[in-house]
Amino acid sequence: MGLEKIHRYLRLVPCLLLAAPLAAASSGAAKHAKDRPHRIVSLNLCADQLLVALADREQIAGLTRYASDPNMSEVAKQARSLPVFGGSAEEVLAADPDLVIGMPARRNSAIAVLKSQHYTSLDLKSAHDYAGILASIRDVARAVGHPERGEAMIARMNADLAGLRSAGRGRVAAYYQRRGYLTGTGTLVDDLMTRVGLVNLAGKLGKPSLSQMSLEDMAVAHPDFIVIDSATQRISDQGTEMIHHPILRDIPRVAIPQAWTVCGSPAYVKAAKALAAGVSAR
Repeated sequence: MGLEKIHRYLRLVPCLLLAAPLAAASSGAAKHAKDRPHRIVSLNLCADQLLVALADREQIAGLTRYASDPNMSEVAKQARSLPVFGGSAEEVLAADPDLVIGMPARRNSAIAVLKSQHYTSLDLKSAHDYAGILASIRDVARAVGHPERGEAMIARMNADLAGLRSAGRGRVAAYYQRRGYLTGTGTLVDDLMTRVGLVNLAGKLGKPSLSQMSLEDMAVAHPDFIVIDSATQRISDQGTEMIHHPILRDIPRVAIPQAWTVCGSPAYVKAAKALAAGVSAR
């Protein structure tokens, strides 16, 4: 081998050495991507939220019909261009999923058909507090093949929630819904109140997770705040008219979209920040 050829070879060696691990890494990434599910179907609204947040769009084969409803779903805008199912077993069977998330526990003919197919599935428990939300995020992130996305999301959420606990200053709040329904302890709303330093009126009165409270009783209890669903800020029927009765006029309101509280999802952070901002301003 001539001297010039030897020099050319020596110049190529670093490139060859660098290319070897890059090729191996590329091969490993390709294998990992191949192992991920590619036809994922969600069977409940809470699974919709996490699937849209954590999976690649091309992995999603179907969401529930509620996913594109802005009154119910925090991911409604992102879900508009994704497949949405009406709830029949036939639609899911036609999608031929390799992962089903949120397989409902209830029994009906459609679910019985799906369970008989023995699909790979992830059954999500309802998250009634922040710890439950984090567990769901990790479960879904692992199931869709992107565990790192779950951890990154959790880190962002933890950072966003830091420092909110001082907003409430121990004041009392009531989550008052149409027709006088009151949200109690053991719920996501109760966890949100605690997160921002509020005391839930329902818990203070020993009420269960869901109860009814008359206007007169609410006026006597007179919490520092009434928290309502944003959709009920205007009177649309008798159910919402009750919330706007003059007897409650002097109690400050904080409105939060139902889409942020109906499920244990990353939208918990938006709800907590909105609640903290609402009570801090008073």
